[in-house]
Amino acid sequence: MKIVVCIKQVPDTKGGVKFNPDGTLNRTAMLAIMNPDDKAGLEAALRIKDETGAEVTVVTMGIPKAEDVLREAMAMGADKAILVTDRVLGGADTWATSTTIAGALRNIDYDLIITGRQAIDGDTAQVGPQIAEHLGIPVISYAEDIKIDGDSVIVKRQYEDRYHELKAKMPCLVTALSELNVPRYMTPGGIFDAYDEKEVTVWGRDNLKDVDDSDLGLKGSPTKIAKASDKVRKGAGEKVTLDPSESVEYIMGKLKEKHVI
Repeated sequence: MKIVVCIKQVPDTKGGVKFNPDGTLNRTAMLAIMNPDDKAGLEAALRIKDETGAEVTVVTMGIPKAEDVLREAMAMGADKAILVTDRVLGGADTWATSTTIAGALRNIDYDLIITGRQAIDGDTAQVGPQIAEHLGIPVISYAEDIKIDGDSVIVKRQYEDRYHELKAKMPCLVTALSELNVPRYMTPGGIFDAYDEKEVTVWGRDNLKDVDDSDLGLKGSPTKIAKASDKVRKGAGEKVTLDPSESVEYIMGKLKEKHVI
């Protein structure tokens, strides 16, 4: 069995967010981590590997620095890693990103594709389902549990205050919630293998299959950023000086005015 896990290097927001003049994220200037939902998806794939002996390949699209999350994934137990990077891919929205990743995946044999539900730098939850649409395979989103049953995958799917249990024949794509599991740590031996024994395969534009240039990068992105900022600054607000009894009356009046009480 062959599993592909799509992961993304995202900004560690604790270290601050920086933007380019065109409104896109300046990823080279920020601390970065593996996207939490993607990490849960990777852990799900590694658990299937532990049970069935499946081969796990991790794929990411990003700047060369994104190799770090691929090394981390291999240190956790992934077998192979592919970095899709090219200047023409920069500034991609969800459409251009999913088009790019699907173009790369057409070169890979897979039974199951796992992605995170969404990335913390965009929160769109669009890329996983879009990849499935490009590839013409079924998708099950918001996975709380993933099991393999022969040539099918059974997924417990989060749905409001309950869940669905869905079964689909592979090949299939599943999007994972961060609540799916608790990802394992890298092991010392895994770190050694990831950095000294294993190689990251690097692909560029020429390695994308059945993809038009008009659908790639910033130029191929129909979504445009009107304005971007790292923080929403609040005004000073209204300031009053009152004695205690008047203060209580004033606050209660404001709460009623705002329909809080």
